[in-house]
Amino acid sequence: MIRVLSGSATRLPWPDNYFDAVITDPPYYDNVPYSDLSDFFYVWLKRTVGHLYPELFSTPLTPKGEEMVADASGAGGMVEAKKRFESMLTQAFGEIRRVLKPEGIAVIVFAHKTTEAWESVIRALLEAGFYMTASWPIHTEMTTRLRARQPAALASSIYMVCRKRVGSEVGDYTQIRKEIANRIREKLAQFWEEGIRGADFFMSAIGPAVEVFGRYQTVEKLSGEEVTVPELLEDVRREVARFALERILQQSEIGGIDSPSRLYLLWRWTFGQAWVPFDEARKLAVSVGVELTAFWGEGGIVKKDKEFVQMLAPQDRAKDPRFQKQQNFTTMVDALHRGVILREKGHLAELKEHLESTYGGNSQFWHFAQAVAEVLPEGSKEKQQLEGLLYSSRSLGADKQGRLF
Repeated sequence: MIRVLSGSATRLPWPDNYFDAVITDPPYYDNVPYSDLSDFFYVWLKRTVGHLYPELFSTPLTPKGEEMVADASGAGGMVEAKKRFESMLTQAFGEIRRVLKPEGIAVIVFAHKTTEAWESVIRALLEAGFYMTASWPIHTEMTTRLRARQPAALASSIYMVCRKRVGSEVGDYTQIRKEIANRIREKLAQFWEEGIRGADFFMSAIGPAVEVFGRYQTVEKLSGEEVTVPELLEDVRREVARFALERILQQSEIGGIDSPSRLYLLWRWTFGQAWVPFDEARKLAVSVGVELTAFWGEGGIVKKDKEFVQMLAPQDRAKDPRFQKQQNFTTMVDALHRGVILREKGHLAELKEHLESTYGGNSQFWHFAQAVAEVLPEGSKEKQQLEGLLYSSRSLGADKQGRLF
């Protein structure tokens, strides 16, 4: 028999150890203003069926005081909104743990493209006394929805299967780190074969890491300090970045490509040409050892607008006087962009001279250019420009390995 009840997830009306399983899809942090959207339907439902369910329609609009969302406008700022969301989510997960039988499972569904949101969810899970036993990214988001028009939008939700943690063991991060890396790579290989890509790929690695990390009540460094969730996710990002670059470049050694160029390739694969929240962009840069702030402004490869940043394409940099005057190229991506611009202008003699004096004789450079072209979507102007440069390189006198004669 199915029973539908209305109540608060932080105060469940069931006794301890009651359910075999609890399946929940909690609010997605700050993604959806649920109660505001509900108001549109609420006023009409109240007029049509409100008399049948008076207890559900006793207020003029939907109740908002106990809504579990990270709403900066309603909490006096995003810092307080985050604290409130995480506190309420921890209470809700604690209630789920209470009503679960000792061998019961909780299935939690979550989707968000920022690691800040994931930090809140993972902390709430661990503090509530859960550990993860399995996780899967599942394509659940409609490609026709408004948010999906942005290249960085997620297509998947992560389904996390959790059990009650009963031990109080303290883990040694030196050992656990190796186990986490092995587990991540094992699962990422599977996800890669299943076609998970971009931002979804980064998020899919969180579950496998927490499967290992969450088995312990606390995890400590050699110094005795407790390892935090942000530190765990920073290690996860580094591992995913290396794995993704190895697969994109189809080689295990990526040291021949400089760090800013690796960031560019990883960015295009992850976010395309979307505007990205600064903190997410910074964390991606850190994963390959780059300080993002060193690359924006005139002559740089990153553009900042308020709290968002974007990775510039060659056509954007063609309008930058400082980049056009640049003579010394220390990164492959800068040299690649100059090459694209020169070809677009038809300056083939200057293009050949530019390639000979920079990376034209380096096969890794052409491998990098090919990889960027391959991760860009069909119809992309930058993709067409890169394919044109790759084609021109042969007529300029490059062999199959990309070395100029």
